[in-house]
Amino acid sequence: MNSKRMLLLVLFAFSLMLAERYFRNRQVEELRLSDWFHPRKRPDVITKTDWLAPILWEGTFDRRVLEKHYRRRNITVGLAVFATGRFAEEYLRPFLHSANKHFMTGYRVIFYIMVDAFFKLPDIEPSPLRTFKLFKVATERWWLDGPLVHVKSLGEHIASHIQDEVDLLFSMAANQVFQNEFGVETLGPLVAQLHAWWYFRNTKNFPYERRPTSAACISFGQGDFYYGSLMVGGTPHNILDFIKEYLNGVIHDIKNGLNSTYEKHLNKYFYLNKPTKLLSPEYSWDLAFSPPPQIQYVKVAHDSQRKL
Repeated sequence: MNSKRMLLLVLFAFSLMLAERYFRNRQVEELRLSDWFHPRKRPDVITKTDWLAPILWEGTFDRRVLEKHYRRRNITVGLAVFATGRFAEEYLRPFLHSANKHFMTGYRVIFYIMVDAFFKLPDIEPSPLRTFKLFKVATERWWLDGPLVHVKSLGEHIASHIQDEVDLLFSMAANQVFQNEFGVETLGPLVAQLHAWWYFRNTKNFPYERRPTSAACISFGQGDFYYGSLMVGGTPHNILDFIKEYLNGVIHDIKNGLNSTYEKHLNKYFYLNKPTKLLSPEYSWDLAFSPPPQIQYVKVAHDSQRKL
């Protein structure tokens, strides 16, 4: 056996060893749903979808198990937030203060703050786990749809740098305030937020886009849940995929003389691309409504009567 062949055999054996170690480590890191999710503790609500994705309610998850898992992974989470005009001053300060206190405490977080004018960051106690990055969103006057400009800008930032900086990403509207811990139980490849009001309504009345020529159309008799547009999460890749589909949908609708909303396009995307995790209305409760008994612990609150 010549030396070249011997070297190839050694390299092959070494590669097999590395592959075995890689898959063994992946098995150790793999977390089963049953390890941390206990849906039977909340028989009063829907805790699983038809495609077996968990719906998170207070009492259904074991955060200690999840903490142990994600600390081994040494993750970094991103939180992108938009606010324009006078709303930047009105909403961003309470949003950032509350997020700094309750969002992914104990983990590295990068806050991506996107505004259309100069904004001075509020006084927040420095932390090696918290990074705040401020970006100015270019005003594109020919696009009158605010969410369209925001989403387009977020997509550009994800493609240029965010996807290399964080493992998981949330995009949230600024007219929200964190009330309690928003932790690692919310993390997943594609995370959707159930609409606070429509969750408790008849599915036949969901306000989906019904016009057949719209890219956001969900026909009568179809659809799963109605999702709120104040929050979306997942891997940067999946968020970028949603943004691509949303922008393509908007272009399609413009060509057909239509103008559907961001929320309806979001619902169409989640109808076709099932979220891997759903957050209950506890994670985005509307202060305009008195909470029913099912809402035991509000994590994030917003007021629908005050618009961005």
